[in-house]
Amino acid sequence: MRPLRYSINVTLDGCCDHRVGIADEELHRHAVENIDRADALLFGRVTYEMMESAWRLATRTAVMPEWTEPFARTIDAKKKYVVSRTLPKVDWHAELVRGDLKQAVQQLKREPGKGLFTGGVTLPLALAEMGLIDEYEFVVHPRVVGHGPTLFAGLSQRLDLQLVSRQEFGSGAVVLRYEPKR
Repeated sequence: MRPLRYSINVTLDGCCDHRVGIADEELHRHAVENIDRADALLFGRVTYEMMESAWRLATRTAVMPEWTEPFARTIDAKKKYVVSRTLPKVDWHAELVRGDLKQAVQQLKREPGKGLFTGGVTLPLALAEMGLIDEYEFVVHPRVVGHGPTLFAGLSQRLDLQLVSRQEFGSGAVVLRYEPKR
C-alpha cells in the first residue's frame, strides 16, 4: 500500500497562508524532493487551482526566479487527483475524484507505487478525520503573522503523532515529520 504524505508550510502562530512563508531556493528544493517521493498528488479544488495558476508551465505568465524551475517542472509533470464537487472537469495531468472520499482515497492508496502527496487545508482535515494520512510534515517558518487560516481547525478528535525526523533550513524554518501513533 502506498503511503499518503501531507506537507504544509506554517508560521509559529499556526498560520498556513501560502503567502506568508519564506519561499526560498532551499524550501523549493525540499518540495521537489517531497513530490519526487510520490507517484501522484492529491489536491482539493482550492489547492489545485492555486498550484495550477502558479506552476502550470504551458499557461504560466508570471516570471519566477530561475531556482523555482525544478519545482515548476516537477509539479507540472506529476499526475494529480482533484477532490471537488464543483469543478466540472480538470486537466493538467489531473483527474477528478468523486463519490465517497474515504473509499476513493483508500483505493488510490492500494495502487502500487511509492506514495501519494497532499497539501492544503480543507482536504487534509477531512483525510486526517478519516485516519488516511500516513505522514505529517510541518515546515515551521520563524514568523508570527497574527492572521490567516490555521491547521486542522474543527478537528473532532486529537491526533497523537510521533516525531520521525527533523531538519533545519538556513532561513530558520524547521521541517518536522511525524507519523500517527497507532
